[in-house]
Amino acid sequence: MPQKPNLFNLRKLHKQKIMKSVLLATCILISAASCTSAQTKTYAVKKTDTEWHKQLTAEQYQVTRKKGTEQAYTGKYWDNHKAGIYKCICCDQELFSSDTKFESGTGWPSFWKPLVKANVEEITDNSYGMVRTEVNCSRCGAHLGHVFDDGPKPTGLRYCMNSASLVFYPKK
Repeated sequence: MPQKPNLFNLRKLHKQKIMKSVLLATCILISAASCTSAQTKTYAVKKTDTEWHKQLTAEQYQVTRKKGTEQAYTGKYWDNHKAGIYKCICCDQELFSSDTKFESGTGWPSFWKPLVKANVEEITDNSYGMVRTEVNCSRCGAHLGHVFDDGPKPTGLRYCMNSASLVFYPKK
């Protein structure tokens, strides 16, 4: 037989409703905070989703256009030791040089600096309950990876990139 609501139970229910509202508002704020300028910025290279799907493989599309991450040690450049330039898979903008590539032990190609700082944009990424710095191509907005402050000298940075977002051009 159901209990009659008493004053204590009513207060408890009211508190629970308030807590649910606060939790919902917090989730909305976190979602809004994770929206970045990259999602609203206009880039020099603009294509429709259909055009990107035609140009890219499924994995390249997921990584570059949907901010995905390839599995560690599966990309084609994590263990590449050839001299050359790494460009954006989407727009061919020059991003990194093999001269700044290093063995990070992470399973992703890592660099201690971009070839030209203006060719990459760094954006605060609040996804997955973490605060990181996302790295995108400044010409087309392709998601490349993240940058961390645990890299080697002289910068102390580790640009941890997805092979799926890069294309390698060997030095001639």
